[in-house]
Amino acid sequence: MQKTASDAETQTGDIIETSIPQRLDRLPFGRFHILVIAALGITWILDGLEVTIVGAIAGALKESPALKLSNTDIGLASSAYLAGAVLGAIFFGWLTDRLGRKKLFFITLATYMLATFATAFSWNLASFAAFRFFTGAGIGGEYTAVNSTIQELIPARLRGWTDLAINGSFWLGAAIGAFGSIVLLDTSLIPTDLGWRLAFAIGGGMSIVIFAMRFWIPESPRWLITHGRATEAEKIVNGIEADFAREGHAWDRTGLSTTQFKARSHTPLAEIITAIFKTNRDRAIVGFALMAAQAYFYNAIFFTYALVLSSFYGVPTDKIGLYILPFAAGNFLGPLLIGRLFDTWGRRPMLVLTYGLSGILLAGTGWLFAANLVSTWQLTACWVVVFFFGSAAASSAYLTVSESFPLEVRALAIAIFYAVGTGVGGIIGPYFLGHLIDTGSRDSVLIGYLIGAALMMIAAGVAAFKAVAAERKPLEEVARPLSATD
Repeated sequence: MQKTASDAETQTGDIIETSIPQRLDRLPFGRFHILVIAALGITWILDGLEVTIVGAIAGALKESPALKLSNTDIGLASSAYLAGAVLGAIFFGWLTDRLGRKKLFFITLATYMLATFATAFSWNLASFAAFRFFTGAGIGGEYTAVNSTIQELIPARLRGWTDLAINGSFWLGAAIGAFGSIVLLDTSLIPTDLGWRLAFAIGGGMSIVIFAMRFWIPESPRWLITHGRATEAEKIVNGIEADFAREGHAWDRTGLSTTQFKARSHTPLAEIITAIFKTNRDRAIVGFALMAAQAYFYNAIFFTYALVLSSFYGVPTDKIGLYILPFAAGNFLGPLLIGRLFDTWGRRPMLVLTYGLSGILLAGTGWLFAANLVSTWQLTACWVVVFFFGSAAASSAYLTVSESFPLEVRALAIAIFYAVGTGVGGIIGPYFLGHLIDTGSRDSVLIGYLIGAALMMIAAGVAAFKAVAAERKPLEEVARPLSATD
């Protein structure tokens, strides 16, 4: 039976003909999209906050009477956070495709909120690592639920730049964490063992506000359509369009094409695996290469930056945040300023440029560090340049994976490649580089940097041959939904 999206009831197996995806892509950019970005994009700010806090307070964690962590212990706790992110992404990603985007982005935020508050009450290495694991699980789940929702609500012509800018907001969180650490680690104001505990409360407090904001965000109409809930999808899109009309926006509503979907309650696991690893094998190779490279590139270097400053340059713990602030600024400005080129010049050339240039600059900075030719501020300036391009590259990895696979498997695809990439590049990286720093040898640390440079350049090569030209195209054109019948 064929029905339109406005029909009152839809059963599994019915054919639904709808123009909802096209209507969402034709909308002008307005207050609704800003709200989506603010309420959902906060995920990256929270992740940046978490990563920066642990890096900036590394010295305080070593000095804490309760924890007394070594450099290796801090690397281990960082790996626990990433391990939680990997497993959380897989579990919550599967639930996101099955139960819906909105339900999961509440569950994942609540997981993060409770775990990060609990971290503030850690009493030894085991408890600290365990709470970091669950904090990571919440963030990993956020990536899958939030990325898929944003992709499905932002118009195609703006999807690339918006996605990169949102991912780049990770560094706003980094800046908040860095600034907060400067105040909270000042022992003349706050006792040593209290400052680092209060630092973790920042993220928990922010998440309470964001939890309330998310009640305003609707379920993804695209997800509803493929799960046979056409009436709900139609009602949501009608409401969005009515809000735009009330705000005085005008847009072309004529000549809309339609898409036919076969309603289904869920997508069988065998079909999911086939869609990701067989039907779209080349896209899977690209996704793995991009995610693994950027995960090592970022996590190995940024998680251990505070250790490099304290171990090789003798920078006091309460001054680490001063070096992270310019680092964060370069990372935020990269996606913001050159992200538009991913929509205009194109995905493939920009992937090659950002990944390749990041790898070359990383190798050069590593050599300067190993040769002891740069001071603390000169090294920081080098990292600002490296990560101006590296931040755009890392953000584009999430963009590429999230738009390259069919709607029915999008969240799980994000989860799988985030998990595999982070597992290979992120969990091993911080622990490995932390161990290299503990040797006290600059040449040993250089080896860790060169591995990251090689991975970035390999990813650039893979993208040059296999990346998809998805710029300005509707999601349904980039990756045909599994339930599409036309």
